[in-house]
Amino acid sequence: MKLKTCLSSALLAFTCLAANADESSAEAKKDRPNILFIFSDDWGWGDLSCHGHPYIKTPNIDRLAKEGTDFYNFTVASGVCSPSRAAVMTGVFPARLGITGHFATPRSNAQRNMPDWVDPELPMLPRILQKAGYMTGHFGKWHLSNNMIPDSPRPEKYGYDMVGAFNCSGEQMPVHDDAKNAIALIEKSVKAEKPFFINLWVHEPHTPFHTLPEYRKRFPDLPDSDNIYASVLSHADDRIGEVLDTLDRLKLTDNTLVIFSSDNGPAGGGKAGKLEIKHDSATGEGFGTGASVGTTGGRKGRKGTIYQGGIGIPFLVRWPGHVAAGATEKISWISAVDLLPTFCEIAGAPLPKDLKPDGVSQVTVLKGKPATVREKPLFWKKQTARRSDADLAIVDQKWKLLCGANFKNVQLYDISVDPLEKNDVKAKHPEVAAQLVKKIQDWTKTLPKEIDPKLFSDKRPKAKK
Repeated sequence: MKLKTCLSSALLAFTCLAANADESSAEAKKDRPNILFIFSDDWGWGDLSCHGHPYIKTPNIDRLAKEGTDFYNFTVASGVCSPSRAAVMTGVFPARLGITGHFATPRSNAQRNMPDWVDPELPMLPRILQKAGYMTGHFGKWHLSNNMIPDSPRPEKYGYDMVGAFNCSGEQMPVHDDAKNAIALIEKSVKAEKPFFINLWVHEPHTPFHTLPEYRKRFPDLPDSDNIYASVLSHADDRIGEVLDTLDRLKLTDNTLVIFSSDNGPAGGGKAGKLEIKHDSATGEGFGTGASVGTTGGRKGRKGTIYQGGIGIPFLVRWPGHVAAGATEKISWISAVDLLPTFCEIAGAPLPKDLKPDGVSQVTVLKGKPATVREKPLFWKKQTARRSDADLAIVDQKWKLLCGANFKNVQLYDISVDPLEKNDVKAKHPEVAAQLVKKIQDWTKTLPKEIDPKLFSDKRPKAKK
């Protein structure tokens, strides 16, 4: 009798322990932070009112700076969209994937020795988080393939529960429906009691500029080009505000990491030009490059370059209780390839064993412990079809070196004191320049020479034998 009683008591205790463990595990999953990653398109560092722009108004994005930290030395992995976005999704330098330019038609991709889409079988950020119990969504621009590649994989193949996208195969989401769809997923995740991961990849301020009358009326005294540019950014800021208001309404703000950034620097020359209507097969009609008056905030170069004006873009981070409010951080060098390991650590999602990210987790930096130098080097490679004096670059410790595709025309900057690349010091440090050129040469030898044919569209021209 006593034995039965002891066994029953032990069984009861074990059952309670198991129930408590399940309850704790469920509670832990419930408390994991949501992640909202807002990735704009061609939004220059200077194109924010919190960065001192004279007439652009971005009160909702400014709110992220006021309630979070503004990191001044964030860099993307390319000066153009597709490779920059691929780096976020995979955590590796896009040149490792053969992606050095934007995805265009299969013929254009073939001419530039590029695949026609990012391999969906690679370890992917949304799929990793999805497997860890997150509800995942992508809303806005895609451009990890193109709508001109009809047989390319849809975004759903990359690990998303909900998708509304353009610049992809299949149906094109209207460009201004991004926030509406993001809000729908947030509400759905609350009902399901699951944390969410959302890519909100807004169109603005990429061409064509899709203006609405009510936004143009906000800037009546500006010349047309400036008026158009300010109006589309104001519209994007309002939509971002709608999503932030939803987090407030659902009491999710304190448990949501929100990041605002851009895929590269501003397009065009920064000066007003002739206004013409441009048609885009994915997004429709709007104003063309005559309204591309974006600013880099004093950074050298623009979109398409691997100078800081092309790759050094806004990075505002809000995470109440974890990231300092109203702060600026001007020391640490953070890269887009760091986002995957950073998000995974925050989400408690283990990295796949077959993933060797080029980035590192920056959780401690986000939480206020600056990294005086970057320990793991960063590399950039532009398309060789568009050679310039700066086709390759490396950031290593306190140095940034740029050179041509032939490893000549070397420029060297001490970014610990000269983050805006104003003073070339290669003449003072020839030994440093030589060492960094050698590192770039060694890195380029690891890059693929050919693209896997499984990443080719059926529309791609057949290679001549």
